[in-house]
Amino acid sequence: MALRQRCPALARGIFLHLARREAAGGWAWTAAAAPGPTLPSTCVPACVGAWRTFASGSLPEHTELAMPALSPTMNQGNILEWQKKVGDTIAPGDIYCEVETDKASMEWEAQEEGFLARIVAGNNTKDVPVGQVVAIIVENEEDIPAFKDWAPGASSEPAPAPAKEAPGHKEAAAPAKPAPKPKKGGKKAAKPAGRSWPPHEILTMPALSPTMSQGNILEWKKKAGETVAPGDVWAEVETDKASMEWEAQEEGVVAKLLCADGASGVAVGHPLVVLVEEGADITAFADFTDADAQGGAGGAAGEGEAEEAEGAKEVKPAKEAKEAKPAASAKAAKSAAPGARVVASPYAKKLAEEAGVSLQGVAGSGEGGRITAADVRELVESGGGKPVGGAGDAGAQAAAASWEGEGDDVAHSQIRRITAQRLLESKQTVPHYYLSVSVRVDELAALRARLNADLAKADGGKLSVNDFVVKASALALRRFPAVNASWHADYIRQYHDVDISIAVQTPAGLMVPIVRDADAKGLAAIAADVRRLAGKAKEGKLRPEEFTGGTFTISNLGMYGVSQFSAIINPPQACILAVGAAEPRVVRGAAGGFEEAQFLQATLSCDHRVVDGALGAQWLQAFKGYLENPASMLL
Repeated sequence: MALRQRCPALARGIFLHLARREAAGGWAWTAAAAPGPTLPSTCVPACVGAWRTFASGSLPEHTELAMPALSPTMNQGNILEWQKKVGDTIAPGDIYCEVETDKASMEWEAQEEGFLARIVAGNNTKDVPVGQVVAIIVENEEDIPAFKDWAPGASSEPAPAPAKEAPGHKEAAAPAKPAPKPKKGGKKAAKPAGRSWPPHEILTMPALSPTMSQGNILEWKKKAGETVAPGDVWAEVETDKASMEWEAQEEGVVAKLLCADGASGVAVGHPLVVLVEEGADITAFADFTDADAQGGAGGAAGEGEAEEAEGAKEVKPAKEAKEAKPAASAKAAKSAAPGARVVASPYAKKLAEEAGVSLQGVAGSGEGGRITAADVRELVESGGGKPVGGAGDAGAQAAAASWEGEGDDVAHSQIRRITAQRLLESKQTVPHYYLSVSVRVDELAALRARLNADLAKADGGKLSVNDFVVKASALALRRFPAVNASWHADYIRQYHDVDISIAVQTPAGLMVPIVRDADAKGLAAIAADVRRLAGKAKEGKLRPEEFTGGTFTISNLGMYGVSQFSAIINPPQACILAVGAAEPRVVRGAAGGFEEAQFLQATLSCDHRVVDGALGAQWLQAFKGYLENPASMLL
């Protein structure tokens, strides 16, 4: 009675839930399910995904999964990557997808079991409000096809009331004939039309760093026919940050590798490995291709492309595919009206950009003429598509090529490509300004010499000037936490921890390993961290947690004799400190005469949206004070 008074909708919803549970033979509505309010989503805890359960005359029983509030202040989030595909089995504790909140990237764990029937908001969907439906789960696998064209709001309509409660009511409410089961995505096995494959899993390129969108296969550690166990290394993969080992999480036998050693630009999610349970099944996959894998793994595209692929998952035998090739090429060659707006999926645009072709005038095969990734692939394979820039730029390109001398073209590494992209973005979007200060380092040099002499007797360690710079910067950030911050669209975040990123030049490009909690560490600990991290960076062995999440960056070119320079801010950080070499100057001494002193030049690059000029100057004064009186860093 108390529950009915405090929340009548919740009480009625529970009553209806129990009534249909007791209904014989399934989920048919009984006489207890009289017209009335349904259970509102506000009565369900949002922290587990804001689920709501529905049934209607046209759709089977299902659960709507809504964007959960994964942090106390979260009101919207970005879906980075789904870990489950349509058709996959869901169990409590499984990961639905990776969600970027206002605080961090987090995994959304399942609290229920069933089958994933539809994904409404696909990979890389931005600004999804908390409570908005993003996926559908059903209890029975045969119900999945009913949700192929489901749209938000379709299931919330009440079911038509039956004329009478009769034994044949349930049969009337059920679908007349279930549609064929769709092919599952993710790591589940596919069974393309016209071809039967033994049970298998498709393993795709993983995201080995938070910012990785593609990678290079440097070397496979497993070959076809070899047994794999959890913890084994599949391959060495070059990401946008470092070369890393891709470890197996499952066991089985390698049936086929879909990419060779040295494959470059492999998109995250692209099929790489066919895994089977029994070695006897290997021979069945001798002619297994990427096209077959796309039918089972859903491809490397985001969910927007997954929806496009649903109609294309049926894989034809090799002979039929060859016969269909001219038709596909002809379709790709179709053109839209000149000057028309290009309507294409994000992944299709990405493929076109990588291939260097223009989509202007290309007619797509998607709904409303939308250009899909398959259209772009067919366009490239058929040799169609004019280069980006159009024919009008042909003369300029030829002129540019005419004066270029001969040389060696060095392919971009993943690290250099991403570094270039982000530095360009920083310079174009972050309002930089620069503050410089001269620091007298005579006392620092003397203290460093004494400390190094003591360390040489103890463990052979050695302190560099850069170690003092890191410590002084960290203490200054602790004094002025507004500098230890980053810019966001709706707020400025001031970090609690002082994590200093150190710019390190490597053969593959610039890396920024991080000294964590630098303000709380001694000089010897900082020196040890810098040596260890710099060594790993040059070897390409940094782990993601060792180069992501810094709050302030230091770039020191003093060891190369550079006296002064200005560095580009490393987003989302607000500042970067550029340190030059110590150089002698003649200055007036305390007794009135002249003496020689050592000075180094430090330049602070600031994001004016976060750090005002006066605040940047105060931070520099504190930094200078610590270096000119290094003993104060011990207080």
